[in-house]
Amino acid sequence: MPSQRVHTSEQTASVAAPADVVYGLLADAVRWPLLLPGPVHVERIDFDGVRERLRLWDLQDGRVRSFHLHRTLDPHTRTVRFEQEDTARPGAPTTGTWTVHAHGPARCRLTLAQDRTLDGPPAAATGHSRDHWQAEPAALLAHVAQLAERWEQLDELLLSFQDTLQVTGPAELVYDFLYHVEHWPDRVPHVDAAHVTEDTPGIQLASLDTCATPDGRTLATRSVRLCFPAAARIVYKELATPHPIAAHSGEWSLEPHRDGVLAVCAQQVMLRPDATAPPAPDTDPDAARGHPDGGAADVRAQVRTWLGRAATDTLRLAAWHAQNTVRRLR
Repeated sequence: MPSQRVHTSEQTASVAAPADVVYGLLADAVRWPLLLPGPVHVERIDFDGVRERLRLWDLQDGRVRSFHLHRTLDPHTRTVRFEQEDTARPGAPTTGTWTVHAHGPARCRLTLAQDRTLDGPPAAATGHSRDHWQAEPAALLAHVAQLAERWEQLDELLLSFQDTLQVTGPAELVYDFLYHVEHWPDRVPHVDAAHVTEDTPGIQLASLDTCATPDGRTLATRSVRLCFPAAARIVYKELATPHPIAAHSGEWSLEPHRDGVLAVCAQQVMLRPDATAPPAPDTDPDAARGHPDGGAADVRAQVRTWLGRAATDTLRLAAWHAQNTVRRLR
């Protein structure tokens, strides 16, 4: 059995944002998949207002990992204490504390202190692991700081919406359509090509060529999809997004409803900070071509219409698939 050592680290960042804003971003872990690059999905399992238990999936080095995260939130001292256990490495938790210290009304210092258990002999591999564990929190601090410093824009940049469709047919067949994304080029007109890998059951990496853009251009997209057949849910996060979108996540879900199911596609989007400004003359042509002439309201409306139309079209095709399959079986 390999030996284990505890590696302690503490890193800080100066943030040009109010301390309460930074603490709020740390406390709202459920929104991390939209706000931070690493997390794919966060499920809140339990929360009593102070202590919470989360299940978190993230992407690292092209692989999706799963964690259980126990956290204690203290808004008065602006601290978040946590214990994180990798489901692949039980008994080797990472523990630590986020702390936010106010430095005036619009600045603060953010600290991340943690203890990580490292496996292996005290050799080059351990040195590599130590370097990795130093780089990861530094990158996370930088992302949180960058996000917090846009706090006055966030309400304008974030939007969420959902599209629904009542389906007269079994949930299993609707779910089957949504799950088998590799068949979408033959079933969904705005998908030209698809490649899906599922090395771990229920965790898909999907690459699609889609022409569901406002101007009909074909885009190569890549996403992580977490499939929960027992709950009739598929959660996804886009790994590459076109202008004006900075981050995009969502969920397909099915709910019992009268003679069939209610199919729902809920989506969350964060726009790029420059999304509401007219493109400069030397702007990337792809960005300029997809940029509306109006302000934030026009950009938000365009994105809502574009993504909503693609989702609704997919739901209608899933309904047609389910209803026609039932007819053929009869």
